Amino acid sequence: MAVSLKDPQDGGSINEMSEINVTPFIDVMLVLLIIFMVAAPLSTVDVAVDLPVSNAQLQPRPDKPVFLTVKQDLTLVLGNEDVPRSTLQAALDQKTENDHEQRIFLRADGAVSYSELMKVMNLLRQAGYLKIALVGLEDTGQAAAAPVAATRP
Repeated sequence: MAVSLKDPQDGGSINEMSEINVTPFIDVMLVLLIIFMVAAPLSTVDVAVDLPVSNAQLQPRPDKPVFLTVKQDLTLVLGNEDVPRSTLQAALDQKTENDHEQRIFLRADGAVSYSELMKVMNLLRQAGYLKIALVGLEDTGQAAAAPVAATRP
């Protein structure tokens, strides 16, 4: 509550002001904006691939998704780290803490052939990970599209 003491000549009464000081609110909002601007790029995967377009319905995304990416040169990337095919199971077990029920989000460059994608899916199956979500770009009819995951039970 604010008080105005400008005019003490009107009988000594103190008048209350009904104006709200929004400066602290704006300061807090600017600090939060900066925090989100810094934290948002850290929560995404930074592997550049040319994803194909999908018109599947959007599925809810877990808090910490596990992304396995097949790059154009057929190398595998788990999260942001390159992984040899021979050590894929050990890397997945470490990343998921041996939770074979966790869904693996499989991304592949558009230039990767279907047979190579199936080889990677077979590696996942041999490792015991049967819940696989294929990630593509949402078909919005615009030039830029958002990532979408098409899952199967």
